[in-house]
Amino acid sequence: MKLNIFLITLLTTFSFLQAQNSTQTPFVLGSISGKVIDKNSKQPIPYVNVSVKLEGKLITGGITQENGSFTIKNLELKEYTVEFQFMGYKKQIVAADLSTNKNVNLNTISLEEDAIQLEGVEIVKEKSTYEQKIDRKIINVGKDLISAGATAGEILNNIPSVSVDAQTNAISLRGNENVRVLIDGKPTNIDPAQLLKQIPSASIKQIELITNPSAKYNPEGMSGIINIVLHKNANKGFNASINNGVTFAKTPKVNSSFDMNYKVGKFNFYGNYGFNHGLQKNRGFVNSHQPNADKTVDFNFGNKNTSHLYKIGVDYYLNDFNTLSVYTNQNLFLSSGNSTTTVDYQSIALSDIIQTNKSHNKNPSGTYNLDFKHKFKKQGENIELEANYNQNKGTENARFETFTNTSDLVNLNDINNINNNTKINLDYTNPLPKDAKLETGLETRIEDANNNFDKNQSFNSDFNYKRTIHSAYVTYGKQWTKWGYQVGARFENYTADAKFDAVDTEDTNGNGNTIEIIAGNFNDKINTVYPSGYLSYKFSDKNTFNFNYSRRVDRPSIGQVNPIREWSTPTVTSVGNPYLKPQFTNSFELNYTRKTKIGSISSVIFYRIINDEITRLVEVDPNDSNRNILSFANFKDNNSYGAEVSANLDFTKWWSANIGTDIYFKKIRGTVTSQFVEKDISIFNGRINNTFKATKNLRFQLFELYRGPEQGLQFLRKSMYKTDLGASYNILKGKGTISARASDIFNTMNFSFDGTLPYKQEGAFYWESRSVYLGFNYRFGGGKNAALQRKQRDKNETQGSGGMM
Repeated sequence: MKLNIFLITLLTTFSFLQAQNSTQTPFVLGSISGKVIDKNSKQPIPYVNVSVKLEGKLITGGITQENGSFTIKNLELKEYTVEFQFMGYKKQIVAADLSTNKNVNLNTISLEEDAIQLEGVEIVKEKSTYEQKIDRKIINVGKDLISAGATAGEILNNIPSVSVDAQTNAISLRGNENVRVLIDGKPTNIDPAQLLKQIPSASIKQIELITNPSAKYNPEGMSGIINIVLHKNANKGFNASINNGVTFAKTPKVNSSFDMNYKVGKFNFYGNYGFNHGLQKNRGFVNSHQPNADKTVDFNFGNKNTSHLYKIGVDYYLNDFNTLSVYTNQNLFLSSGNSTTTVDYQSIALSDIIQTNKSHNKNPSGTYNLDFKHKFKKQGENIELEANYNQNKGTENARFETFTNTSDLVNLNDINNINNNTKINLDYTNPLPKDAKLETGLETRIEDANNNFDKNQSFNSDFNYKRTIHSAYVTYGKQWTKWGYQVGARFENYTADAKFDAVDTEDTNGNGNTIEIIAGNFNDKINTVYPSGYLSYKFSDKNTFNFNYSRRVDRPSIGQVNPIREWSTPTVTSVGNPYLKPQFTNSFELNYTRKTKIGSISSVIFYRIINDEITRLVEVDPNDSNRNILSFANFKDNNSYGAEVSANLDFTKWWSANIGTDIYFKKIRGTVTSQFVEKDISIFNGRINNTFKATKNLRFQLFELYRGPEQGLQFLRKSMYKTDLGASYNILKGKGTISARASDIFNTMNFSFDGTLPYKQEGAFYWESRSVYLGFNYRFGGGKNAALQRKQRDKNETQGSGGMM
């Protein structure tokens, strides 16, 4: 414990020392304002970069608003130059002398199109960039991350704070798997582990890590929100990009994506399509030293997965104040699997077991979204109505054949799932005088799930689950001089109802079987307030502090409450617990960002107080002492804390790197075979992604990852690490890119463990970690980027649709 406190104190002291070594800027009163328009069309240009410089040195800056206007405040009364830059336009520089007039209005700045620049193509940056906002970290995905992975799961594993289990694809944020994954700011019923396999890396524009969301957002997920933003161009005319890649491991795997948009008149049509296909092979073993039943269990898995993901949408600009948008996301995931599990007992008194499993899964899902936004004449004031419907269907047809020394047994399992999610929200934003802002909103969310299980073509069990959430929020924020704050609260009315029916066959008198219908009902009603608060202080242009707090909730997922088996092996069966209660978390964060000459460094310290924690439960199967039941249960209060340091640095003109380290401390609790277990654990991770610029068009990447050992309830997972090498080369005047990557070149990534509960055991699992990837990306189009107001809609999606999730 002393070591844990020492590490946290050391990181905190380091951050504050950096701040103290910087110089403060004096209190300033001047401002520069104006409006930027297109020289030919006379239309305002939003999102133009405005840079204020003093003697050639960047002092501060900003971007233009939707109407092209901008205001840069808190400037010393000196003579400045102001630069205006935007893709597709020539740079323009004007003078602004605040020494004679403290409030300079540059009036109208006209930018001229630059015919030399690439026309109409959304350029993917060479290097990924990180932005620290008051409530989130934004990763703008560049070619270095794209070449580092073929799918969303592989990209996320290269980002600080995030870990993706290479075997199960389970995602965790800051060492915790209670995290929400959104697509374009919208919820989805698709299991995140499956979703990450479906999204090609080249379709991803940004990744947002919202570790402590405000009251404006849905409070689910203890660790926060990961929002994956897909490309959506805003260019005139037709613009598109195509990506193809092949991964060579034990078997080849292909991935492709196509992104396009067509902007004409008042309409903007856009869409993208992603395809992944390949055979995955995994293997593993577990040696169990169970009293009087020592055994070795060998696993071999083979899964052929095919996924199709596409998004189609249209924006219609009724006029300058009203925009109507419609889009749909569609996913189809097909999987066929073969597995063999061999149980070899050392005792000749016990029969060895060989179980084979052949399964077929089909999971189609669809999201349908309608959005209407009205902008008032007052700058920044708007109201937005959004309706979102998501349906996810899933079928599994599995055949289990179990062979022993004395018998052969065949079981057919058929599982059908239908999950529906309807969300309607209304959001209102009103900028107030003196740099203040008020935001309010209402939301209704209805989720229902129906799951049934047939065994050997006869009814076995059925589970129905429905929950309804009505909520309202209000937030108020204000910015003045170097300080900024935001406070808010979210009010929720939550109801849940569940019903479980099952057939139980038991031998009551030794002469025959009787059939009994087991029925269970569960309901819950909770009224809760979720407060949040943010405080920021800009110590200087190079040093910023943020402190924030929010209350979060982890409601049990469908998988956690569904008593129908999730998966089964000859020794373990995983099922849910319909009586689980939500767990609540009070989360605190202190963030410090330091800008240097070579980049930015961000450090974070966080602390969480967890009530009614949901954790794993391992029990002996009452019907078979050689089998375990894996489920979930609520335990008493808990806490966790940790620290992170990340940096985005340019060491030289030819060498840059994204670096991240994190350490987490927490207490884990659970029950293993009726024995309560409690342990203090720590988790350390580190990663560095280097980019080397050999020539104007040639880049090399070197990625290294270390994941420290992690103590679980039953076993200690040993440390693992890997090294990746990659390269990318621009061709066709920058419109095409060839990329290559060799992953885990030393073949060191595997999941190995030692355990002591409920008995001594050791084992390891291996997957196709060592691989070679080859890819090609091509961007084309004939329109110019006019930065039309549809980009505000894109920005709203990036920032969570300006509303509630």
